[in-house]
Amino acid sequence: MTAANVNEVTQVFQVLTDMPPVGGKPGPPREKPEHLQGYRGYDSEPVRQLLRWLGITPVLAERNTEHGSGLGVFRWFIERTIAWLHAFGRRRRRLDRLTEVQEAFLRLACSLICLRFLSP
Repeated sequence: MTAANVNEVTQVFQVLTDMPPVGGKPGPPREKPEHLQGYRGYDSEPVRQLLRWLGITPVLAERNTEHGSGLGVFRWFIERTIAWLHAFGRRRRRLDRLTEVQEAFLRLACSLICLRFLSP
């Protein structure tokens, strides 16, 4: 988590190096995802080079192009999940100063969302 005035594109390397190994298919565990999707704010050549160097295929909307670059098909998953998280008032307002507390409430909210799907 960062402050609201920090540009997200500057945090890509930090997020990718701090993320746990990716689960999924049987076989040797993958350390990084195969693809990374992002909107126009992440479109920069240094980010694309970094992703390719890490073995990740960048799927980024390009700047100065018309909308409809294909990411809109998948974007609603992210928008829906953010809406679910905003249903928890404490997550929406972010009143806690410590990032550990914010992260704990984020994990709790994600757990409750998953529980809603699992319970009849």
